[in-house]
Amino acid sequence: MSFFPDEVIIEVLARLPIKPLFKTKTVCKLWYGLPSDKYFIKLYNQVSDKNPMVLVEVHDSTKPNSSLICVDNSRGVSEFSLDFLRDKVNIRASCNGLLCCSSVAVKGVYYVCNPMTREFKVLPQIKDQNLTQFYPDSEATLVGLACDPSRGKFDVVLAGYQCAGSSRRPDKTFVCLIFDSDSNKWRKFVSFQEEIFTHMNRNQVVYVNSALHWLTGSGSYILVLDLNFEVWRKVSVPDETRDGTGNRVYLLESDGCLSLIEISDTWMKIWVMKEYERELWHMVDRVSLGCIKGLVHGIFPIAETAECVFLATHKQVLVYHRTSREWKEMYSVQNNTTLPLWFSAHAFRTSIFPCE
Repeated sequence: MSFFPDEVIIEVLARLPIKPLFKTKTVCKLWYGLPSDKYFIKLYNQVSDKNPMVLVEVHDSTKPNSSLICVDNSRGVSEFSLDFLRDKVNIRASCNGLLCCSSVAVKGVYYVCNPMTREFKVLPQIKDQNLTQFYPDSEATLVGLACDPSRGKFDVVLAGYQCAGSSRRPDKTFVCLIFDSDSNKWRKFVSFQEEIFTHMNRNQVVYVNSALHWLTGSGSYILVLDLNFEVWRKVSVPDETRDGTGNRVYLLESDGCLSLIEISDTWMKIWVMKEYERELWHMVDRVSLGCIKGLVHGIFPIAETAECVFLATHKQVLVYHRTSREWKEMYSVQNNTTLPLWFSAHAFRTSIFPCE
C-alpha cells in the first residue's frame, strides 16, 4: 500500500459499489473512517452522479413475490432487496440514492431508505387522517422526494385532490403535505389545481434547483413545487413538443438539468433546459429509432446523462450510447411478467446518504 499516496487510494475507493466499500472498512483505520468522512462522502456522491442506473421491480408470473434489480451501465445487472423494511412496499420516488416507499398493507405509512446501506426511516404518521383522504383511493396523486446531499437533509411531498364531501368525487382543492427531515414534522398548504397525471408523469418526478417537477398529463406544461417558498408554479415546455403531433413526451433529469424526451414513430428528440431561470430549452440530440422500430410504441425513457439514455419496454431494459450511437440490451425478462418493466422503473444512483 505504501506505493500509492492516500489521495490516489481515496479516488479508487470512491469508485467502488457501496457493499464492497463497506467491506474495506476492516483493512485499516483510514479506510474504516472513510464512509463517515465529509470529504469522502462528497467525492463518492459526485462520482456516483456520473453513473446513473435504473431500478426495476420485476413481476414474474411464475413467482409469488416480485424482485428488484438494478441495471448499471458499467457493472451490468444486480439483484437487491428491500426486505430490511419488513413490509411489502411500493416504490413511489427516487432521489440521489434514497427511495420513498409506501406500505401496501397500511395506508399512510411511508418509508425513506437507502437500499445500498440498508438504512431507513419510518415517517411519522399524519395525525389528521382527513388530510390523507386523497381521491380516488386515499393514495396521494403525487409523491416527491427531495434529497439534498449538500445540506444533509431530505423532504417528502404528498399532494393530491381532496374528495368533495361524501360524493367521493374530487374537487379542485389540492392539498400538499411536506415532511422535513430536520424538524421530523409534517406541514401543509392548500392550493387549487385542475390537472391530471398519467402513471409515468407521477413516476418521473425530478428534483433540481430546490424544486420538484412533474410533467402534466396534457404535456402542455410542467407543474413545479418550489420547496424554498412552498408555492406551485408552472414551467413551459418547448413549443415544438406542443404542436399537436401526438408524440409522447417524458420528463427526466440530466446532469442537474431538466430534460424532456420526445418520442415519435421514427425519432427520439432530447431537450435540455440549460437556462433554468429563463426557461430556455435547447434540443441537444436527435436519435433515429429505425434499429428498434418494432419496440418504439412500447418504449419509455427512464434515466439520462450526457453520455447515455436508459429506456424500458415490456420485457427489456435498453441503453442508448449517445457518443457511439449504439443500442445495447442490458436486461431481458425470459418468463411472462404481470406488469411491464417500464411500469415500475425509476432512475437511481448510489450514494452515501444517511436517512435515519
